[in-house]
Amino acid sequence: VQLQASGGGLVQAGGSLRLSCAASGRTFSSYAMGWFRQAPGKEREFVATISRSGGSSVYADSVKGRFTISRDNAKNTVYLQMTSLKPEDTAVYYCAAKAFAMATAFDGYNYWGQGTLVTVSS
Repeated sequence: VQLQASGGGLVQAGGSLRLSCAASGRTFSSYAMGWFRQAPGKEREFVATISRSGGSSVYADSVKGRFTISRDNAKNTVYLQMTSLKPEDTAVYYCAAKAFAMATAFDGYNYWGQGTLVTVSS
């Protein structure tokens, strides 16, 4: 599976962005998908994950109520809708694919996209 993330950019605090992650291959629906982020000088951290069907999702406490993960299996794409953005959301955001079940630990994921930079100005 190859993953291509897009949609990052510069936004003011309180604004919104939608990230997309397009996957290659015909087995997209076999993978749970996740979003992670890494801020400068910090470790990669979990943001959100969604089940293979899209029926279940889990969020980090720091983004709960502000971010929404979704997927369209017909389009082989997973999304991260981000609202009420804060400067502390500034990071490179990565999408990742994991066979079968969702996970919040990054080392459980099999495939990673290249990352897209989100910068939130105060």
